[in-house]
Amino acid sequence: MLELARVTRVTKGGKRMRFRACVVLGDRKGRVGYGVAKGLDVQQAVSKATNKAKKVMITVPFVNETIPYEIRRKFAAAQVIIKPAPEGTGVKAGGAVRVVLELAGVPNVVAKILGSNNKINNAKATMAALSSIKTIKERPNSAKKSKLEQGVVPTVESQVEEAE
Repeated sequence: MLELARVTRVTKGGKRMRFRACVVLGDRKGRVGYGVAKGLDVQQAVSKATNKAKKVMITVPFVNETIPYEIRRKFAAAQVIIKPAPEGTGVKAGGAVRVVLELAGVPNVVAKILGSNNKINNAKATMAALSSIKTIKERPNSAKKSKLEQGVVPTVESQVEEAE
């Protein structure tokens, strides 16, 4: 569960309290989904959000234990940058982005959240970024493969050589 909040609607008869749950599901093997739902009690909100998350599961393609290339996606004011990382790096990310990436099972990745600190919008931006990843088979018109898709994992030494 990513977030659980008490939300209130003010009506003519008074305040109506509900619970909003944001749930992220993943198998840690490349499939992840999220759902947001409201209910009269916590259990109802969580079960509705879980069902929604199961319906919108996506598959994340990995190349050499990381993502194929850098992605930048925005949802509302939340902006997420996700970069491939060399083996042994782990998941270097914060907040909702870390939760989504870990449940997706991406072993080595670096991510940065810019703009909003809203957990739900950050999760949606991360899901948009992960769903936009295309492998070389899915984008046949691309003229050249990225270095990562060719099997070259960026290291500190190679980045210094490219800068010179």
